[in-house]
Amino acid sequence: MGSTLKNNKHFILGLLFTGWLLDYLDRMVMSVAVVAIAKDFSLEPGAVGAVLSSFFAGYAIMQIPGGWLSDKFGSRKMLIVSIIFWSIFTVLSGLAWSLISLLVIRFLFGIGEGGYPSASQKAISDFFPKKERAKASSTMMSSNSFGLALAPLVAAPMMVWMGWRLMFIVMGVLGIVMAIIFWKYVRPEKERAISSEEQTANKVPMKTLLKSSVLWKIVLMWFGADILVWGLAGWMPSYLVDVRGMDILSIAIVAALPGIASGIAVVVGGRLVHKFFNGREKYFTGIGMVFASVCLYFMFSSDSQFGVILFFILSMTFASTAIVTTFSLPHKLLSKEVIGSAMGIVNMGGQVAGFLAPLVMGFLISGFGTYTAAFWFLIGGGILSMIAALTIRDKENGIGAKEIESAAK
Repeated sequence: MGSTLKNNKHFILGLLFTGWLLDYLDRMVMSVAVVAIAKDFSLEPGAVGAVLSSFFAGYAIMQIPGGWLSDKFGSRKMLIVSIIFWSIFTVLSGLAWSLISLLVIRFLFGIGEGGYPSASQKAISDFFPKKERAKASSTMMSSNSFGLALAPLVAAPMMVWMGWRLMFIVMGVLGIVMAIIFWKYVRPEKERAISSEEQTANKVPMKTLLKSSVLWKIVLMWFGADILVWGLAGWMPSYLVDVRGMDILSIAIVAALPGIASGIAVVVGGRLVHKFFNGREKYFTGIGMVFASVCLYFMFSSDSQFGVILFFILSMTFASTAIVTTFSLPHKLLSKEVIGSAMGIVNMGGQVAGFLAPLVMGFLISGFGTYTAAFWFLIGGGILSMIAALTIRDKENGIGAKEIESAAK
């Protein structure tokens, strides 16, 4: 049975998906917990933004090294080490005694989680043939949205029942259990058969990746989209409490709805791109980010709670179009030997946005006394993502095509 599961690519995909859920759960519960933490530590909005951003500082720093380490040492080792590392610092988050300690712990927590994205994408290339990787990656990355949905649903009741400290400790222990499961079942074959398509694929040196204009456009597209996504994910619980007068358990349900809708949208979007937008992914994301930005404006302009909730859901759902394109194109355009490094570069852009968005929003909220300027900042991120997406000219054979030819000479 165990051997069968180790060779079952769909079971491995399920494990990777679950690992991403835990990854997002451990990071996103802070958005809910920070409401109570701010009271316990007497934090101002600027300090709250720093707490939310400290994770992303470590996470962004680790993206490119994490991709390189995944290519060098393999997906299995990086997956297990990453889960253990972040689980330890999840436990320590519950033991924080001051603002400084919390900032340091969350920064190191981000370092721990930073190895998982590239390792999980590397695992997709280890277990799936090239033609199936884009779809498998889209399915796996839908976990990002479902994780956003699950976090408030789990965090709010746990905070009410056991407090934020014990909540972090319990979740850290669950991570150790997950690492053991990965150690037992995720075992890529050392000498996998390489398809004829893979044999003819171009090998892309790291220096060529860094020179690829198309890859950097994808990075910029993901950066802009994540400004919007992480800004909303980090500050919406506080906004709903402070401005819209909702209680902590009510916002748990509200905050979960966009994640559920986005997760479904990513799964469906991956199929739509495969069927109708193959080679035209930039239009799928460009149009989606326009709608995401418009819906965000209607969200904070709405006079009713229903309008806020509806447009919050729609904005996050349309923003999910960037997930589909960002994590499917590299699998179409690059050989498996460098997919970890490429995904590390791409995801770095998103995590820099994750660091900046909550921090900048905190200072804008403090400076202007309202959330309006902060939400306009997020709209700017959506517009940037749209522009970056629509400037991508090259298609399936396009990432660094000229550079690859030059490198091969």
